[in-house]
Order: sequence, then C-alpha cells, then structure tokens
Amino acid sequence: MTMGFRGIIFDLDGVIVSTDEQHYLGWQALADRLGIPFSREVNSRFRGVSRMACMNILEELGGKHYTDSEKIAYADWKNEYYRKLLTQMSPADLSQEVRSTLDALRARGLKLAVGSSSKNAKFILQRIGLSDYFDAVSDGTNISRSKPDPEVFLKAAEYLGLAPSDCLVVEDAVSGVEAAHAGGMKAATVGDAAGRGCGDFILSRFADLLAYIS
Repeated sequence: MTMGFRGIIFDLDGVIVSTDEQHYLGWQALADRLGIPFSREVNSRFRGVSRMACMNILEELGGKHYTDSEKIAYADWKNEYYRKLLTQMSPADLSQEVRSTLDALRARGLKLAVGSSSKNAKFILQRIGLSDYFDAVSDGTNISRSKPDPEVFLKAAEYLGLAPSDCLVVEDAVSGVEAAHAGGMKAATVGDAAGRGCGDFILSRFADLLAYIS
C-alpha cells in the first residue's frame, strides 16, 4: 500500500532521536528540588505536552500552587539542566536505521520537515548532526500553541510550501496524532502511540515508513 504524500513532518523526540532519559532526569531534578514525589510513570504524562502543562502536573502531584512567574522560573531551571545533559549527545545517538530511512525518503523526492513543540529542537538537531538536513523546522520558537493544537504541523507544511493534506506526520505521542488529524493530515506512529493503536499507519519500526511512501 502506497500513498501519494509529497512531504513528511517528523516529531523529533521519540521519533528521530530519543531524549526521554534527559527529560526524565531534568524533571526528576526539579521535583526533588521542590519536594514533590516523582517517578518514570509520572514522567510518561509529560510526553508531548508543553512545559507549563508539565508544571501544572507537578502542582497537582505536590498539592501546591505556584504563580505564573514561579512556573516559568522553575521550567527554565529544568530546561537549563536538560540542555546540559543534551550537550553530551552526538551523531552516535542517531540510529543508522533512522538515517538510512531519511536518506531513502529524500532520494524519492520527498520534502522533509521537523514539527516539534520543543524549543530545543534545533539544538538537538545540531548535536546529532542533522542541523542542515531538513527542508524546514517548525518548533517551540515559532508557535504559540502546543500539541494537540495543529499549529506546529500546519506551520511545517507552510514552510515546505505544501498543503496539509499532502503531508504525512510521524509521531510517537497520542497528542501529536490528535494534532495531525486536527490539521487535516494523516499520521504514522511509532513508540507509545503505536502501542496504543493510534494513527492511520502503525509502524513496528521506523524503516516501515518506506512501505507507505510511493
């Protein structure tokens, strides 16, 4: 089965490369600082949502209330901790399967973009050696609404010069699938979203994406 997509928009974290562990360690450090119980199970609730939404979850867990300025300050502290961990990343963190699949898609004439809510997307791409690889990057620096709002994907399609219906989104989060559908796009899924049966095309591995691209 092949579909006539002209562009592919990839979520970054959990799709192109995983920074789950760095995120977990960052939020764990902040939770410890604030005296809030934290676990990997709780961390799973943070997948694909904004920093402020994560702060709201921490408030809930700790039974505390923070002002907007406090939330911003704490989220910034976590982000600085997280970015220090990201500096340890290198091109070795990009799997050969992902790299060869991206190369194969490009060879078939597809336009490729990143659509990530993260404000660190360009920094991560630079660390793994893909800073100049994609035709467009839409990330947390150019959007005002996080997934499941479709803004990040709609802007990615706009930057590619394509209609949303011509683009396939590749996601690992349910909120990302919801964002893709809200923007009028099909979604292929890996990871958590695939495990939950979400998406139009469920991939057992990243390279399976090639089967759906004509």
